[in-house]
Amino acid sequence: MEKQSTSLVASNEEIVRKTSKYHPSVWGDYFIQHISPTLTKEVSVKRAEELKEQIKKLFQETSDVLELMNLVDSIQLLGLDYHFEKEINAALSLIFVADAKNYGLYETSLRFRLLRQHGTYLSADVFNQFIDEEGSFKSTLNEDVKGLLSLYNAAYLRIHGENILDEAISFTKSRLASLLGKLEQPLVILVSLFLETPLCRRNRRLLTRKYIPIYQEVERQNDAILEFAKLDFNLLQSLHKEELKEISIWWNDLGLAKSLNFARDRMVECYYWIVNVYFEPQYSRARLICSKVILFLALMDDIYDNYSTLHESQLLTEAIQRWEPQAIDEVPEYLKDFYLKLLRTFKDLENELESDEKYRVSFLQDEIKALSRSYFIEAKWGIEKYIPSLKEHLSNSLVSTAYPVLICASYVGMDQVATKEVFEWVARFPKILKASTVICRLMDDVTSHELEQEREHAASTVECYMKEFATNEKEAYKNLMEMVEDAWKDHNKECLNPTQVPRLLIEKIVNFSRVIEELYKYIDTFTNSKTTMKDNVYMLLVESVLI
Repeated sequence: MEKQSTSLVASNEEIVRKTSKYHPSVWGDYFIQHISPTLTKEVSVKRAEELKEQIKKLFQETSDVLELMNLVDSIQLLGLDYHFEKEINAALSLIFVADAKNYGLYETSLRFRLLRQHGTYLSADVFNQFIDEEGSFKSTLNEDVKGLLSLYNAAYLRIHGENILDEAISFTKSRLASLLGKLEQPLVILVSLFLETPLCRRNRRLLTRKYIPIYQEVERQNDAILEFAKLDFNLLQSLHKEELKEISIWWNDLGLAKSLNFARDRMVECYYWIVNVYFEPQYSRARLICSKVILFLALMDDIYDNYSTLHESQLLTEAIQRWEPQAIDEVPEYLKDFYLKLLRTFKDLENELESDEKYRVSFLQDEIKALSRSYFIEAKWGIEKYIPSLKEHLSNSLVSTAYPVLICASYVGMDQVATKEVFEWVARFPKILKASTVICRLMDDVTSHELEQEREHAASTVECYMKEFATNEKEAYKNLMEMVEDAWKDHNKECLNPTQVPRLLIEKIVNFSRVIEELYKYIDTFTNSKTTMKDNVYMLLVESVLI
């Protein structure tokens, strides 16, 4: 990423601080009290293993392709696919070569979605059979709720130039909305859920939690799959609670939430963010590392954005560029503790890595340095009341989303799949990373715009758009959200095989974008975490599933 220069600011400036008041942590020490019941866990693990073997047999015994598609779909929606990767890959090979000529709308759409979700390109021409002479979707489909919902979720995997899928979204969205009042359970919940956020953009872990009771009501549900889904969710939740306990203790000992009391204390919400990127047990080390990094980023954001003067911001930025304890002398008094603990935490993270993994931390440091430079430029724009062009704004504000740092951080604790080439790829700001930062920046700006302008925040992309294109707020929102849709199309394209790095790593970036979709859909639920964020944390990390 391009280095940005910082201009010196007079040290005798009048101290003017922005002091937004944020509510305290919703959770306090709740997760420090967590004790995992060992006996129940041992019984659950044993039973889960038995059920897993039963389900593996299901894959072997299912020869009908439609049944196989439904099996794969259920396993994925219930968050169990990480147990059956080999079986799912074999099933998808059969689904790909299947004779789909006589498939109806539901089957055609499901096949298209399953294959695209796994990186296999299937032409959108498969939907031409459902178009009439006028070029519209056939009226005979109007009452086919199951087919319409299947098409709706498939169509969101569109890439640029697939007009038939753009049409499919308009068509299915209006039809499903008009049919909602006539539907029975569990279909009404399912349709409402996906009309709010389509399947491919939903946080997978939260969707699993919401889908378990829906699957329980489905006509042809499988008892072994249902029981395994419940056990697996609870076992994973128990692991996540243990991790959260560990991070809670570390965060309390760090003491920065108290010393920097102007900042948002969102430790649990930060962990929630990361557990939605990867929830599987093998990523425990990676989750802990990434959660610690995001906590420092949240503090940094509030230091630059909500408290420090321009001169203090400059001194902190310069110290971060130096990245050495000796730079402490230049750091403002109230930031000395933060600066030293930032350096120490990174050293601790490096010590957790194997000798052949330690190089990863230098990539992460470079990303943090770039982030601090972009935060400083934003602070400067805010003070100067400068409104850049949209292009100039994005060249800086895509970095200040902190997503380049977080995506790099998410790979630091992973195993050997995260090679040096992968970190070099992240540093080049590849297309999928850019798409994720566009989604993050624009959704955040559109949602937070009014609130931030009340406190003399730097101009957001909304102001930049309004000024550059001489338009009003409503028009700016609409056009910026169209840019978000384009970024999702870029996302979808980059997920198709072959990918530049293993799909496993690409999927993590997609998950980061899904988190943004949830957190910033209506309001900023990270900052205002007493909202749906509290309910979602409760569902995912507190309330176990009844078995």
